[in-house]
Amino acid sequence: MPAATADTLTLPRVAAGPGDRPRRVKVVATAPQGLEGEGFPVRRAFAGLDPRDVDPFLMMDQMGEVEYAPGEPKGTPWHPHRGFETFTYLIDGEFLHQDSNGGGGTILPGGTQYMTAGDGILHIETPPEHLVMSGGLFHGLQLWINLPSDKKRMAPQYQDLQGQDSAMVASADGGALVRVLAGEVAGHQGPGISHTPLAVTHVTLSPGARVEIPWRPDFNALVYVLAGAGTVGADGVAVRMGQTAVLVDGDTVVVQADESQESRSPQMEVFIIGGVPLRQPVFQYGPFVMSTKQEVIEAFEDFQAGRFGHIPPEAIQPFRP
Repeated sequence: MPAATADTLTLPRVAAGPGDRPRRVKVVATAPQGLEGEGFPVRRAFAGLDPRDVDPFLMMDQMGEVEYAPGEPKGTPWHPHRGFETFTYLIDGEFLHQDSNGGGGTILPGGTQYMTAGDGILHIETPPEHLVMSGGLFHGLQLWINLPSDKKRMAPQYQDLQGQDSAMVASADGGALVRVLAGEVAGHQGPGISHTPLAVTHVTLSPGARVEIPWRPDFNALVYVLAGAGTVGADGVAVRMGQTAVLVDGDTVVVQADESQESRSPQMEVFIIGGVPLRQPVFQYGPFVMSTKQEVIEAFEDFQAGRFGHIPPEAIQPFRP
């Protein structure tokens, strides 16, 4: 799990302030596994959680971790979206992106892409030919972020951000690396522009390490375990790979890695996110996330009428060996 890394001894430190209270755990849910796109394995991180606890987020999939044989890597074919944003973070492997609004790029390990579907967009995410031919390790996350009702029909946008763009800080004892992938954490600004106030981080903890991250009181706080095991919250609730903890009531998010980790996951890896809840009506059907059923019907009609743009003539297509 390389992603983007750094020497924690040389990084700025992040720690709780005087009087800060660690958040407590409200609930822990275990992600079920399934298949997405052309058949790549995912864990549905928010399955079983109350939508009010994850607002403004809609869905999060952990893609992989999977070791593909030659010819096996898969992605998603061309498909539409409207009314929200996608945030894709790659830890291992490569992904090609292209969309009907002119956006495109290669997501490398540690990199992110931020796509605002807004009024409507067509896009594809697929592994490059060389990766399909060679196989290899693939691992990443995709997060769906709701847009406020007055921004759902905004112009589509695409941001291609690589690992070196992320802000990096360390825990007070240097045992944990915190990558700020989006938004701001304790004064450290991540790359890109979001249309909903949020913070997105990937934290790597050495065995036994503890991190306490200042967290905006108006943000919710979700801790998803990518690998390893440890505890979260003021009450030290045990969590392991594939589980999401919802934390409430406090100023900081606390995570501690177990002293002993599995040999396949020598460190604890967690994805910590939060944002200001929108508290607005949501009507979702497939790739369209709007406020009402009528708006979703209109999205289908606009997509079928070609109003989401068109697949470029020399478009990327899934490679088939």
